[in-house]
Amino acid sequence: MFLFQPEASASDTEATPPTSKSEHHRNFSLQVPTSPTAISLGGDTLRSRANSFNSTAETTRSRANSDVKRTRFEGDEMSTEEALRPDKNNEKDFQVDNSRFAFSPGQLNKTLNPKSLAAYKAFGGIRGLEKGLQTDLVAGLSQDETSITQSVTFEEAVQYAKSKAGPGPIYPQEGTSSKSDITSQYSDRRRIFKDNRLPAKKSLSIWKLFWNAFNDRILLILTAAAIISLALGVYEAVGKKRDPGDPPSLDWVEGLAIEVAVVIVVLVTGLNDYRREKQFVALNEKKEDRQVKAIRSGKSILISVYDVMVGDVLHLESGDSIPADGILIDGHGVRCDESSVTGESDAMKKTGGHEVWARIMEQTATNKLDPFIISGSKVLEGVGTYLVTSVGVNSSFGKIMMSLQTENEDTPLQVKLAKMANWIGYLGTSAAGLLFFILLFRFLAGLSTNTRSPAERGSQFLDILIVAITIIVVAVPEGLPVAVTLALSFATKRMLKENNLVRHLRACETMGNATTICSDKTGTLTQNKMTVVAGVLGSSLHFSRDLAKDDEVMSFTAAFERLSTNIKNLLLQSSAINSTAFEGEEDGKMTFIGSKTETAILTLAKEQLGMGPVAEERAGVEVVQLIPFDSDRKCMGVVIRLASGVYRLLVKGAAEILLAKATRVLTDVSHETLVKAEMTDSIRTRLTADIEDYASHSLRTIAMLFKDFPQWPPAGAAILEGDPTMAVFDDIFDSMTFLSLLGIQDPLREGVALAVRRCQDAGVVVRMVTGDNITTATAIAIQCGIKNESGLVMEGPKFRELPDDKMDQILPRLQVLARSSPDDKRILVSRLKHLGETVAVTGDGTNDGPALKIADVGFSMGIAGTEVAKEASAIILLDDNFSSIVKAIMWGRSVNDAVSKFLQFQITVNITAVVLAFISAVSSSDFNPVLSAVQLLWVNLIMDTFAALALATDAPTEKILNRKPTPKSAPLITTNMWKMIIGQAVYQLVVTFTLYFAGFSFLGYQSRVNALAPGSQAHSDLDELLHTELDTIVFNTFVWMQIFNEFNNRRLDNKFNIFEGVHRNWFFIIINCIMVGGQVMIVFVGGLAFSIKRIDAVQWGVCIGCAAPCLLWAVLLRCIPDKHAATFFSFVSKIWLVVARPVLKVLTIFFFRPVGKVWTTFVSPLGRFVKRTFSRKRKGKNIDEADMELKSTSSASGLGLGSSPVTTDEEAGVVIVVPDAKPEMSGALNNKDTSVGDVPPTSSQSANDEDLPGITLTKAP
Repeated sequence: MFLFQPEASASDTEATPPTSKSEHHRNFSLQVPTSPTAISLGGDTLRSRANSFNSTAETTRSRANSDVKRTRFEGDEMSTEEALRPDKNNEKDFQVDNSRFAFSPGQLNKTLNPKSLAAYKAFGGIRGLEKGLQTDLVAGLSQDETSITQSVTFEEAVQYAKSKAGPGPIYPQEGTSSKSDITSQYSDRRRIFKDNRLPAKKSLSIWKLFWNAFNDRILLILTAAAIISLALGVYEAVGKKRDPGDPPSLDWVEGLAIEVAVVIVVLVTGLNDYRREKQFVALNEKKEDRQVKAIRSGKSILISVYDVMVGDVLHLESGDSIPADGILIDGHGVRCDESSVTGESDAMKKTGGHEVWARIMEQTATNKLDPFIISGSKVLEGVGTYLVTSVGVNSSFGKIMMSLQTENEDTPLQVKLAKMANWIGYLGTSAAGLLFFILLFRFLAGLSTNTRSPAERGSQFLDILIVAITIIVVAVPEGLPVAVTLALSFATKRMLKENNLVRHLRACETMGNATTICSDKTGTLTQNKMTVVAGVLGSSLHFSRDLAKDDEVMSFTAAFERLSTNIKNLLLQSSAINSTAFEGEEDGKMTFIGSKTETAILTLAKEQLGMGPVAEERAGVEVVQLIPFDSDRKCMGVVIRLASGVYRLLVKGAAEILLAKATRVLTDVSHETLVKAEMTDSIRTRLTADIEDYASHSLRTIAMLFKDFPQWPPAGAAILEGDPTMAVFDDIFDSMTFLSLLGIQDPLREGVALAVRRCQDAGVVVRMVTGDNITTATAIAIQCGIKNESGLVMEGPKFRELPDDKMDQILPRLQVLARSSPDDKRILVSRLKHLGETVAVTGDGTNDGPALKIADVGFSMGIAGTEVAKEASAIILLDDNFSSIVKAIMWGRSVNDAVSKFLQFQITVNITAVVLAFISAVSSSDFNPVLSAVQLLWVNLIMDTFAALALATDAPTEKILNRKPTPKSAPLITTNMWKMIIGQAVYQLVVTFTLYFAGFSFLGYQSRVNALAPGSQAHSDLDELLHTELDTIVFNTFVWMQIFNEFNNRRLDNKFNIFEGVHRNWFFIIINCIMVGGQVMIVFVGGLAFSIKRIDAVQWGVCIGCAAPCLLWAVLLRCIPDKHAATFFSFVSKIWLVVARPVLKVLTIFFFRPVGKVWTTFVSPLGRFVKRTFSRKRKGKNIDEADMELKSTSSASGLGLGSSPVTTDEEAGVVIVVPDAKPEMSGALNNKDTSVGDVPPTSSQSANDEDLPGITLTKAP
């Protein structure tokens, strides 16, 4: 119970009522009328709504009573110096230069390090903090503040606390809701206390990304071999004497070309990674930003969480995620979940700072008093305001988060593709190893007849090694995971423009395969713009705006004119007092801000009951107890004390639930006295019919009840534990009197019916899960198209009682779950997942967190959602619109399609390039494949980077919704994809082998060579020149087949139009222009570097003529039915397994194992030694910083880090300290899917791309 006494002393127990409303307003608009802030600001808007809700009711304990038993709390007898003594290594936080404030950041941290009433006492309580931080507990910080000219000393702040006392606000202050531009504000506060931002994790520089790209093992081996080849080539060119007339040796060119190609690959990869990093940094900044409600200059405004300052007064409401440390000023029923910060699993009850200070002064304070608000914790219930004392890096949550900045976790698709890339790489490596040994044996066998010089023979051996390594480079599809990342980064950026803020990347790809959506009604399917359009006053007075059917139904004006003054006052109390909405300014207009249901009722009261400013209506009312809205009981309430001394309980909520609690009803609403009668069956039946009638017209039905008591708490009623002035609501919520029934209209969102139909066409079942009654829910579901004739509608209480087997039977037909609780939603989601469904679910409330967390994809509401719901979700709907979910499905499918397109393209190139290089090298007399190492590197660049960029950036079209979701069990490569991969690979190999082996004859080269005398120099030179020309044609044809095949891969189905929408994808057009331009340039000027010769127009025609028919070949392949292709591939795979298994076993025994042992024995230790040598200094610095962080954040008992379990990361040299307040939490270290309140993975693991507290690092012993 709270006492509104701006000038009262702590010993006063009753406020003197004002003589008039104007006098009351003048005297009570601020708690501190004489403060400079109060005088300068003035006006109604400075009074918090909480002022009107403070109680003057007598409590069971008089603070002035000298007979109260004295108690002690931990640190009660500490001196100020002892309570605020700096911790070791934290002295710098206690030392500030030129500070105008009484307290330093280090001193303020002592209240929470650990929770310390002794430190709170040393500051002089909440009033001392108010003075020392130069703020106002009612009006908050001034929006005009820049720098501070007047200084406050520690002693002045403490003395101020002893000279002044009184409670503060517990409700949002009236005022504007617009954002505050504070770019030039609070310079002194920023300088001393910092702002509420954590330093961004230092992203890798572009040079580091280049280095990481170059550190690929295969590229390093290739570079080393190329350097040796280059050295031998240079030696051949300048170190060896040549006979006069001999042409200069150009063997060095290939080595140099390989090095240049490696540099290009590294540059392109590094730049690609750099662009991706920048995109995700921008996305993370957007993801973490949110709006919080603060009081500044006496007005409630919404500010960015980054702009919260020390000294700010912030509002607390159920579902809030606390952005900064502070002290509760005053509140009602505030309980916080601090498990994610301290490990404490119990809900922590908070006591207002004024109450705590009074208890300390009375010497009745105990350790159970807790006014401390910890950043990172969640508000489970209650309302209140608190004073911010630490922000950003100085807050307890900020200190923990500084040690928890980890890398993003790979998505499931990235993991699958990485495994596939490894297997493809193993096969490619096997082919390369086999090729190397075949060529090596041929080379060794021919040494006896080899007349070349030692340097030339060494160069020939290196050529064999380089070709084998290059085949590995081509065979290893490192572009697969990159393609996923590119597709995700592109999709998330575009989804943000379409009101989908993706918090976890895995949700983007998962949403594409969603099979069912469990959607809320209010605000998601409807506009959340509510208006009262009908109602019943008392037992029989009906009024309506649009639904009038007979003469008994009156207009709004006529109905409310018939009400007596007492009935109007009772309705005003039920509308204005029993409400958490308030007046404010949006888009330059005054309006009501809060729950849309409550704002609709306030609008009715303003228009029909003559309600003035809400603050004035609340100013003269004494609130004794608040009962916040609860989603389980579907109602909220308030207890007020009337002037007569009677206590009145006002309740409003779901009509059918409240009607069951009513035993009496007002019969004559025009009489000045409250005429009550028993709720007869006929009246109850009539009111039930009204509720059903409103619900059938898609109206939300709200009922209002009241009940009077002679005392509070009522005699015999159960009281709340720890607060004898508060009654247990469920114990008194019966035998109520029915006051009114209201029908509130919430129109459907435009386009919702179309969006639902598009989901259904896409094979996604849409279910409505709502708290509304079954009639309203059914009517809305029919309008949306969710409910059809065969669909089932159930109520939550009945649904939750079903056994699992019965539940599983009805789920396929269940379309509407009405009157459901958040737990019903969680049960529904878990059972659907049990049946193999991929479930998306929407939620906006705190209690929706479990359902959002266990769903495959959780959507929270960006406008109406609580912070807890947003943190539990994977995607935030910025516009709360169901149509945005359809966009998420489209982009999710687009991501999966992009990966499949690239996979189909790359495997085709892999098969063709490896087989072509292998067979041509084996058949060549000089061991050289038709594609040189530099040419293969160009092909690899096309495969891994250019194609990934081109195929990953196709935007989805409406047609993407014309197919069913892909099952979870579906393979990465479908039958249709295998058909295109094998078919195109066969075509390309046939063409290239024909050109390579027969082209010399049918292109007329053989006849030209035969025209010259065999054995002559001219014959030899022409033969070499024409073979180079033929190799150029083969290379050029091969690359052009990949370019044309890239167009083929734009479609994954059997339809023929591969150019659909290509003009809208500028990335695809630009990348293909680069590829075509690069290939043309290579052929014309590549020369020796690419081992090619410039070709003429006829030869260009041969290349294009051989490559272009792959487009027509793709048409023929698409005409083959998938079922016939599946039968063929099944037969071939069985034969392949019979042949491949023994071969792989032999290669494993005689090649992979020996090579692995050699690598483990010699190369890996050398690499680790070099890495440790160069990183030791940097690592030592990081460990020292982590050590400092531990000492500054883990004073054991305050944050639950007392005797924590410890795990050691030996290679990193750190110890990971895990809070142990919850024994089961230590096991969560290995669980990557941490839920709210769990401890996230260790720093050596990949954590979800979300901020979770719970780990501190320190140096290992």
